[in-house]
Amino acid sequence: MHLTPPTLAAVLVSTLALLSHLTPTAEAHSWADCIDWHFKNPSHEAWGASDGECKGYARRFPEGSEFGALDHANPSRHYQQKLEIKGDTDSALPCSDHKHGKDVGADETKGDPVESAYGGKYGPMTHTRVGDTLCVRWPAKNHAEDNEDDDMMVLINLAQREGKDPTQKELTKSKVAELPYKNCDKGKNPDRRPCGGCFKVPMRASGTYLLQWRWMLNEGEWYTSCADIQIGDSGRK
Repeated sequence: MHLTPPTLAAVLVSTLALLSHLTPTAEAHSWADCIDWHFKNPSHEAWGASDGECKGYARRFPEGSEFGALDHANPSRHYQQKLEIKGDTDSALPCSDHKHGKDVGADETKGDPVESAYGGKYGPMTHTRVGDTLCVRWPAKNHAEDNEDDDMMVLINLAQREGKDPTQKELTKSKVAELPYKNCDKGKNPDRRPCGGCFKVPMRASGTYLLQWRWMLNEGEWYTSCADIQIGDSGRK
């Protein structure tokens, strides 16, 4: 059968649309979707919407956003650090200011007051206590498949002091956990598979501290999310 030019064009458009639907986006990158995930069934750790509830988020995280969709938002949620000194992974800006970085990401600078980055159109801030378990969630973004490195880790860095955000060098020295990146639920959509990990809140005086979620996809290619967590006697809300 000989296809006329209009018919051939229609076939090509339909084929491309089908391929774009079936083929995952190879360049997708991740971020911290939730800082304080609560499982509905503590004996069954799972990360899907029906498996728990998020009680605390990163700075200026859009309330009610669709899981795993913020790489298509404007601004995008994923922030890729830019090393100011070649080869020095501690020379980058620790949190996105929506101005710097290889992928500038959304604004995750500290609020003034700190609470202004939470509530209303943003998700709530995390409230916890020393010794509590915090569980953090992120979308797989096509990087939890069998062909990906099993050794990829999410680093959780927690500032030693309150006040002005620490430098990346200071945060690197304040690592409190390494979480396997590929700890994900099963799912048919490799882009939107929910993943996560848990850790114990270490000793800190009562106060508000910067928590950094940091993930290296390839050598020297770092992505971060930043959140304020309130540590004190009041515990979680």
